[in-house]
Amino acid sequence: MYSDSTAVLGPLATYAEPHCYDLCPRHSDRLTAPRGWEVIRLAPDPSALAPTHDDLEALANAVREAAQAPLGPEPVGAGVEVGRRGHLRVLRSDVEPPAR
Repeated sequence: MYSDSTAVLGPLATYAEPHCYDLCPRHSDRLTAPRGWEVIRLAPDPSALAPTHDDLEALANAVREAAQAPLGPEPVGAGVEVGRRGHLRVLRSDVEPPAR
């Protein structure tokens, strides 16, 4: 029954759920439910919001990988489309970069 419905407000979702919406704190605090609905507000555990050791290690690894990636020449001139996937295009420069 519609009047037996419940709205639950809690931490941001960690995966896509069809009937869930992420709200900023301002809108979450101001949310109201239809008449007859129960609203349950789950307070997040503050210690769970801090980065974990795994989070910090993943960040450090990503920074290391980015620092080690070889930098190619900067694109010069107008791009020429050489491929497409959906709305994304792959471009290459149609002008050779100047010799350094």
